[in-house]
Amino acid sequence: MAQPQVQVHTTATTRTYETAAYPAQQQHLRSKEGVDYPYYHRGNDGGGFTSLFPERGPSASQILASLGGLFLGGTLLLLGSFSFFASLIGLTIMTPLFILFSPVLVPAALTIGLAVAGVLTANACGLTGLMSLSWTARYVRDLQATVPGQMADVVDYVGQKTKDVGQKTKEVGQDIQLKAHEAKAHEAKRTT
Repeated sequence: MAQPQVQVHTTATTRTYETAAYPAQQQHLRSKEGVDYPYYHRGNDGGGFTSLFPERGPSASQILASLGGLFLGGTLLLLGSFSFFASLIGLTIMTPLFILFSPVLVPAALTIGLAVAGVLTANACGLTGLMSLSWTARYVRDLQATVPGQMADVVDYVGQKTKDVGQKTKEVGQDIQLKAHEAKAHEAKRTT
Protein backbone atom coordinates (compact mmCIF):
# COMPACT_ATOMS: atom_id res chain seq x y z
CA MET A 1 0.00 0.00 0.00
CA ALA A 2 1.48 3.28 -1.04
CA GLN A 3 1.82 6.05 1.52
CA PRO A 4 0.40 9.44 0.52
CA GLN A 5 3.06 12.04 -0.27
CA VAL A 6 2.91 15.62 0.97
CA GLN A 7 5.23 18.26 -0.40
CA VAL A 8 6.18 21.30 1.62
CA HIS A 9 7.87 24.12 -0.23
CA THR A 10 10.26 26.39 1.59
CA THR A 11 12.33 29.21 0.24
CA ALA A 12 15.57 27.22 0.38
CA THR A 13 14.63 23.62 -0.52
CA THR A 14 11.73 21.35 -1.33
CA ARG A 15 11.17 18.44 1.07
CA THR A 16 8.91 15.47 0.67
CA TYR A 17 7.11 14.11 3.74
CA GLU A 18 5.20 10.91 4.22
CA THR A 19 2.61 9.99 6.81
CA ALA A 20 3.33 7.34 9.38
CA ALA A 21 1.06 4.34 9.67
CA TYR A 22 -1.18 5.61 12.48
CA PRO A 23 -4.93 5.22 12.69
CA ALA A 24 -6.96 7.86 10.89
CA GLN A 25 -7.38 11.04 12.95
CA GLN A 26 -4.04 10.29 14.64
CA GLN A 27 -1.69 10.26 11.66
CA HIS A 28 1.38 12.35 12.29
CA LEU A 29 3.42 14.12 9.69
CA ARG A 30 6.78 12.38 9.37
CA SER A 31 9.66 13.37 7.13
CA LYS A 32 11.76 10.87 5.21
CA GLU A 33 14.61 11.67 7.58
CA GLY A 34 12.49 10.20 10.43
CA VAL A 35 11.53 13.47 12.14
CA ASP A 36 8.05 13.21 13.62
CA TYR A 37 5.75 16.24 13.67
CA PRO A 38 3.05 15.25 16.20
CA TYR A 39 1.18 18.54 16.17
CA TYR A 40 -0.36 17.87 12.78
CA HIS A 41 -3.08 15.38 11.94
CA ARG A 42 -5.19 14.43 8.98
CA GLY A 43 -8.49 16.30 8.95
CA ASN A 44 -11.93 14.65 9.26
CA ASP A 45 -12.55 14.99 5.55
CA GLY A 46 -9.44 12.89 4.74
CA GLY A 47 -7.78 15.84 3.09
CA GLY A 48 -4.46 17.42 3.97
CA PHE A 49 -2.80 17.81 7.31
CA THR A 50 -4.00 20.45 9.77
CA SER A 51 -2.46 21.76 12.96
CA LEU A 52 -3.76 20.58 16.31
CA PHE A 53 -3.41 24.16 17.56
CA PRO A 54 -5.48 26.74 15.73
CA GLU A 55 -3.41 29.64 14.51
CA ARG A 56 -4.37 32.85 16.21
CA GLY A 57 -2.46 35.90 17.26
CA PRO A 58 -1.84 37.12 20.78
CA SER A 59 -4.70 38.83 22.56
CA ALA A 60 -4.70 42.50 23.52
CA SER A 61 -4.09 41.67 27.19
CA GLN A 62 -1.07 39.53 26.25
CA ILE A 63 0.35 42.37 24.16
CA LEU A 64 -0.19 44.90 26.97
CA ALA A 65 1.35 42.52 29.53
CA SER A 66 4.37 42.01 27.27
CA LEU A 67 4.81 45.75 26.76
CA GLY A 68 4.43 46.40 30.50
CA GLY A 69 6.94 43.67 31.31
CA LEU A 70 9.35 45.06 28.71
CA PHE A 71 9.04 48.58 30.14
CA LEU A 72 9.39 47.41 33.75
CA GLY A 73 12.27 45.07 32.93
CA GLY A 74 14.09 47.78 30.98
CA THR A 75 13.64 50.28 33.81
CA LEU A 76 14.93 47.82 36.40
CA LEU A 77 17.88 46.91 34.16
CA LEU A 78 18.72 50.59 33.76
CA LEU A 79 18.52 51.19 37.53
CA GLY A 80 20.57 48.07 38.23
CA SER A 81 23.32 49.09 35.80
CA PHE A 82 23.35 52.64 37.25
CA SER A 83 23.70 51.20 40.76
CA PHE A 84 26.48 48.86 39.64
CA PHE A 85 28.50 51.62 37.99
CA ALA A 86 27.97 53.97 40.96
CA SER A 87 29.26 51.21 43.27
CA LEU A 88 32.33 50.72 41.08
CA ILE A 89 33.08 54.45 41.07
CA GLY A 90 32.56 54.68 44.84
CA LEU A 91 34.83 51.67 45.43
CA THR A 92 37.50 53.20 43.19
CA ILE A 93 37.42 56.45 45.13
CA MET A 94 37.21 54.85 48.59
CA THR A 95 39.88 52.13 48.16
CA PRO A 96 42.83 54.47 48.89
CA LEU A 97 40.99 55.79 51.98
CA PHE A 98 40.34 52.25 53.21
CA ILE A 99 44.01 51.38 52.76
CA LEU A 100 45.14 54.61 54.48
CA PHE A 101 42.82 54.21 57.47
CA SER A 102 42.96 50.40 57.72
CA PRO A 103 45.06 50.46 60.95
CA VAL A 104 42.09 52.19 62.59
CA LEU A 105 39.20 50.70 60.64
CA VAL A 106 40.11 47.01 61.03
CA PRO A 107 40.28 47.07 64.86
CA ALA A 108 37.16 49.24 64.95
CA ALA A 109 35.31 46.78 62.70
CA LEU A 110 36.49 43.84 64.84
CA THR A 111 35.43 45.62 68.04
CA ILE A 112 32.01 46.47 66.63
CA GLY A 113 31.61 42.92 65.28
CA LEU A 114 32.51 41.36 68.63
CA ALA A 115 30.19 43.74 70.49
CA VAL A 116 27.32 42.88 68.15
CA ALA A 117 28.09 39.15 68.51
CA GLY A 118 28.11 39.52 72.32
CA VAL A 119 24.78 41.34 72.37
CA LEU A 120 23.21 38.78 70.03
CA THR A 121 24.56 35.90 72.15
CA ALA A 122 23.22 37.49 75.34
CA ASN A 123 19.84 38.01 73.71
CA ALA A 124 19.79 34.41 72.48
CA CYS A 125 20.62 33.12 75.98
CA GLY A 126 17.95 35.33 77.54
CA LEU A 127 15.37 34.20 75.01
CA THR A 128 16.30 30.56 75.61
CA GLY A 129 15.95 31.10 79.38
CA LEU A 130 12.52 32.71 78.95
CA MET A 131 11.40 29.87 76.72
CA SER A 132 12.61 27.33 79.31
CA LEU A 133 10.77 29.12 82.12
CA SER A 134 7.65 29.37 79.99
CA TRP A 135 7.79 25.65 79.19
CA THR A 136 8.36 24.77 82.85
CA ALA A 137 5.46 26.99 84.00
CA ARG A 138 3.16 25.46 81.37
CA TYR A 139 4.25 21.95 82.38
CA VAL A 140 3.62 22.64 86.08
CA ARG A 141 0.23 24.24 85.30
CA ASP A 142 -0.78 21.23 83.19
CA LEU A 143 0.46 18.90 85.91
CA GLN A 144 -1.53 20.75 88.58
CA ALA A 145 -4.62 20.55 86.40
CA THR A 146 -4.43 16.76 86.36
CA VAL A 147 -3.08 16.24 89.92
CA PRO A 148 -6.13 17.32 92.02
CA GLY A 149 -8.24 14.48 90.69
CA GLN A 150 -5.39 12.06 91.16
CA MET A 151 -4.55 13.51 94.58
CA ALA A 152 -8.13 13.01 95.76
CA ASP A 153 -7.91 9.38 94.70
CA VAL A 154 -4.55 8.99 96.44
CA VAL A 155 -5.85 10.66 99.62
CA ASP A 156 -8.90 8.38 99.66
CA TYR A 157 -6.69 5.35 99.14
CA VAL A 158 -4.22 6.40 101.83
CA GLY A 159 -7.11 7.20 104.22
CA GLN A 160 -8.69 3.80 103.65
CA LYS A 161 -5.36 2.04 104.10
CA THR A 162 -4.73 4.04 107.28
CA LYS A 163 -8.12 3.00 108.64
CA ASP A 164 -7.39 -0.60 107.70
CA VAL A 165 -3.96 -0.47 109.37
CA GLY A 166 -5.49 1.25 112.42
CA GLN A 167 -8.17 -1.45 112.66
CA LYS A 168 -5.52 -4.19 112.31
CA THR A 169 -3.36 -2.46 114.91
CA LYS A 170 -6.32 -2.23 117.28
CA GLU A 171 -7.11 -5.90 116.72
CA VAL A 172 -3.46 -6.88 117.26
CA GLY A 173 -3.34 -4.70 120.38
CA GLN A 174 -6.52 -6.33 121.72
CA ASP A 175 -5.06 -9.77 120.94
CA ILE A 176 -1.87 -8.86 122.77
CA GLN A 177 -3.87 -7.50 125.72
CA LEU A 178 -6.05 -10.63 125.78
CA LYS A 179 -2.99 -12.88 125.69
CA ALA A 180 -1.36 -10.81 128.43
CA HIS A 181 -4.48 -11.18 130.62
CA GLU A 182 -4.57 -14.90 129.86
CA ALA A 183 -0.88 -15.20 130.70
CA LYS A 184 -1.40 -13.27 133.93
CA ALA A 185 -4.37 -15.43 134.85
CA HIS A 186 -2.45 -18.54 133.99
CA GLU A 187 0.53 -17.31 136.06
CA ALA A 188 -1.77 -16.48 138.97
CA LYS A 189 -3.31 -19.95 138.87
CA ARG A 190 0.07 -21.54 138.77
CA THR A 191 1.38 -19.63 141.77
CA THR A 192 -1.60 -20.34 143.89
